[in-house]
Amino acid sequence: MSRFGIALALLLAAVLIAPPALTATVEDIRVWRAPDHTRLVLDVSEPLKYSTLELDNPERIVVDMINTTLKSSTDVPLTNTPIKAIRTGVRAGRNLRLVLDLTEQVRLEVFTLSATEVSGDRLVIDLFDLEPKPRIIASQPDNDVKRDIVVAIDAGHGGEDPGALGPGNIQEKKVVFAIAQELRQLFANTPGFRPVMIRTGDYYVSLAGRRKLAREAQADIFISIHADAFTNPQANGASVFALSLRGASSTTAQYLAQRENAADLVGGVTIAGKDDVLASVLTDLSMTSTLDRSMQVGSSVLGEMKNVARLHKPKVEQAGFAVLKSPDIVSILVETGFISNPTEARRLANSQYRQKMANAIFTGVKDYFYSNPIAGTLVAWQKQQGGRTYTITKGDTLSGIAQRFKVSEEAIRSLNNIQGSRILVGQTLVIPRA
Repeated sequence: MSRFGIALALLLAAVLIAPPALTATVEDIRVWRAPDHTRLVLDVSEPLKYSTLELDNPERIVVDMINTTLKSSTDVPLTNTPIKAIRTGVRAGRNLRLVLDLTEQVRLEVFTLSATEVSGDRLVIDLFDLEPKPRIIASQPDNDVKRDIVVAIDAGHGGEDPGALGPGNIQEKKVVFAIAQELRQLFANTPGFRPVMIRTGDYYVSLAGRRKLAREAQADIFISIHADAFTNPQANGASVFALSLRGASSTTAQYLAQRENAADLVGGVTIAGKDDVLASVLTDLSMTSTLDRSMQVGSSVLGEMKNVARLHKPKVEQAGFAVLKSPDIVSILVETGFISNPTEARRLANSQYRQKMANAIFTGVKDYFYSNPIAGTLVAWQKQQGGRTYTITKGDTLSGIAQRFKVSEEAIRSLNNIQGSRILVGQTLVIPRA
């Protein structure tokens, strides 16, 4: 064999024997805790192949990533998670092994997410609690079997999904969660209403999961709160949306619905199968009644919001928002403003402005139910007994209100289920007949 032939043979042998070059890198690791599971997210430079192994005695999970190297620290907060420690190693000189030492058994789900306009490729490791922690829902007062109106408050996005980003990197998920908490407190302070938070912290809930939680809480109304962005930073104004089963009422409505419906891809949800609710709902005639009431309560909310912010449109808009597709729950989506607009972003970052926005949503919903009470509720009974309502302002006292309407303090207490004389600004009282 010639020298050239020998050299070529050696080169080919080296190519066949040499390990393939490392192609993917783990650039960051994050942990999110939700009420029923823990999520570990690995940001990777490009799509990768992986395998998993579950071991016991002691409990641990092994994830092997092919042709991958680690650039990130594994020093992440593990408080309130079943993960005791995270260990890494290298196998076969080119594969990254990730070991999760656990304190308890879990149900494992692992999947990859492709890059989006706001996130890169990711490997998601979900550890579901075998015994889910019960969601804490405020107890229902007896009130002689006069039930509360249950208000499901949904702060959009969360966890892996920051939502829209505004100037100064202000995140939609933080703004809307703050507004949702203000709204929850307003309803909690009002007899006859019981608020339920769809997400109680910084973690992601799928769009279908949000509807499911509202249904499990037996919600009478579902309010999804957002502060979205548009391609033009000059776009501004607050809006209220209801579901459309046909087409969007405007180009902006269609654009926003498409953005919100893509949230599962950013938040990290495995997309498998068809929407079980959607399949049975779109041909269900009962949806017509729910949509009509959604439009009515939306109009009431919009009427209050115009006192706080400029409206993007003077009427309730409609689009195919997936989160609103519950057949039996009145559902609205409130866009509190465009976080992509510098002026509105500054307002949304202000706590006093967020309080005003929450109060507008609260007043609109409350007024709708006082005008259209649900049979069997405390609000319906209060309306039968009195019919007049009064919203407490700064400086009001229970005795002063009683004198103004020429009724007794005890009658007001009894009708509104008030213990003692403590009342709160923004609280709505039903005034008994004199």
